[in-house]
Amino acid sequence: MTVMTPARAARLRAGGVRALYAGNPASVVQRGLIAARSSSWAVVLSGFFEPVLYLASMGIGLGSLIPAIHTTAGPISYAAYIAPALLAVSAMNGAIYDSTWNVFFKLRHAKLYEGMLATSLGPLDVALGEIVYAMLRGLVYATGFMIILQLFGLNLAWTAILALPAVLIIAFGFASLGMAVTSYMKVFQQMDLINFVLLPMFLFSATFYPITVYPDWVQWIVMSFPLWHGVELVRGLTTGILNWTMLIHLGYYLVMIAIGLVFTTRRLRALFLD
Repeated sequence: MTVMTPARAARLRAGGVRALYAGNPASVVQRGLIAARSSSWAVVLSGFFEPVLYLASMGIGLGSLIPAIHTTAGPISYAAYIAPALLAVSAMNGAIYDSTWNVFFKLRHAKLYEGMLATSLGPLDVALGEIVYAMLRGLVYATGFMIILQLFGLNLAWTAILALPAVLIIAFGFASLGMAVTSYMKVFQQMDLINFVLLPMFLFSATFYPITVYPDWVQWIVMSFPLWHGVELVRGLTTGILNWTMLIHLGYYLVMIAIGLVFTTRRLRALFLD
């Protein structure tokens, strides 16, 4: 029987499709789920409670002082206006936390991916597995938040059920791009750049007020943010305001997913196989 040494595994992946993909990203997801059993659930759930607290303070507290928001579907409460935005934020948080900080530790300190790529797994297996695992965390956050919205009557249309597939796509987009960016980080201090980007995106992506309050040139900047597209997509579904521009938001995330997968796969291969 031939022993699969790291050097031999690397040679077998020297070219062709098998150089990238062995068809087994599920094993990476399974490993993540097993490792999650020993995690502190207080830390895991922290990203879920953040948007819930914002909804309670801004939507219920501040919302009592704000008149109804006028939309094409009619007036809605301030809480119903910001709730779908916070749902998109919840999906983003879950995906980003796993695809950045956790990936950085596995990549630079635990050397986990180096060990994985010494097996039959290819870099696309590792990338897809880690991204799907991060996406699952985003889905858990969003599902819990969706239940809260339903209990408080903030889902205003039957199309709100489609918000769950939408947040899956949002989580997939942020997870794939987050892992791609993290693969270039070398020290923990560089990870602060991620929060530096996320905070203004969270505050200015029409999360708490319409984008029309900005000057035109600022609106174009905001519309380049991935979170804005997620907010608009989920808000349209939960309020029943459907239009063709939702296809643009969806297309934005599909491109984001493709870019993230390509860069992550190429980066892992460059780090450990070339």
